[in-house]
Amino acid sequence: MQDWIERFVTHVGTERRLSPLTVDGYRREIARFSQRLVDLDVNDWRAVDESRVRDYIARRHRQGAGAPTLQRTLSAIRSFYKFLLREGAATHNPAAGVIAPRGTRKLPDALDVDRVTALLDMPVRGGLDIRDRAIFELMYSSGLRLAETVSLNLGDVNLTDALVQVTGKGAKQRVLPVGSVACKWLRTWLGERSALAAPGETALFVSRRGTRLTARSIQARLARWAKIQGLGRPVHPHMLRHSFASHMLESSGDLRAVQELLGHADISTTQVYTHLDFQHLAQVYDRAHPRARRRKSKS
Repeated sequence: MQDWIERFVTHVGTERRLSPLTVDGYRREIARFSQRLVDLDVNDWRAVDESRVRDYIARRHRQGAGAPTLQRTLSAIRSFYKFLLREGAATHNPAAGVIAPRGTRKLPDALDVDRVTALLDMPVRGGLDIRDRAIFELMYSSGLRLAETVSLNLGDVNLTDALVQVTGKGAKQRVLPVGSVACKWLRTWLGERSALAAPGETALFVSRRGTRLTARSIQARLARWAKIQGLGRPVHPHMLRHSFASHMLESSGDLRAVQELLGHADISTTQVYTHLDFQHLAQVYDRAHPRARRRKSKS
């Protein structure tokens, strides 16, 4: 059973060219499912039926897994069995008819414009500070995912035309505009990069050791800068993408354009930002309209 897991991981990583984070997630989910089957003395993927998958999802739910986690689990199992079917190692997909419990959709956690400005107005003292500023400006300017940022190479950025070519989920590529402030910091970083990058390194953003910067390093650096800048709350890289989307939608109202910029395959994924925008508008209305809410009596 383990052999098929490794083959599947190779398949999604090389043939489907999914991001390393997605591949690692699939590996963990299938390995966990496999261990449960072994505990039940099930040692053949062909022996798994729909009831086994339903029982497994119910068990995870009782253990505290939320709806998004269970949806990811089912997605991993379905993808795994599609691969097994293709390879002739299974006769059916036992997860095809299983539906995860629905949860309430959580609004994206975005920063308002003032907080983004406070974060990005960070003091720059040296090469690594310049790199960090360039990363954060680019992520906010173009709405990049963390994995997309990490995977950028030197040839992906065209500062003459202010464009960046990004490889997103499912190896889909899109070309995005880059704002003037982000372009300025990228030019400054490129002037510093040559002193840090190892010979032959193609990554746009490199570490102190000269190799490609990792996602974990960017997460840690952003958290550090948020603390230094006194934001008073934890900040993670995806918040820059959420902030980009909500601020773009708030200013333009163009849902389709924001969908294209974010690289969402389904516009329903982008529509969550309309709720965030409405929440902002409701707050403005509540503060500004004389009859928006009942005023406290002075008695």
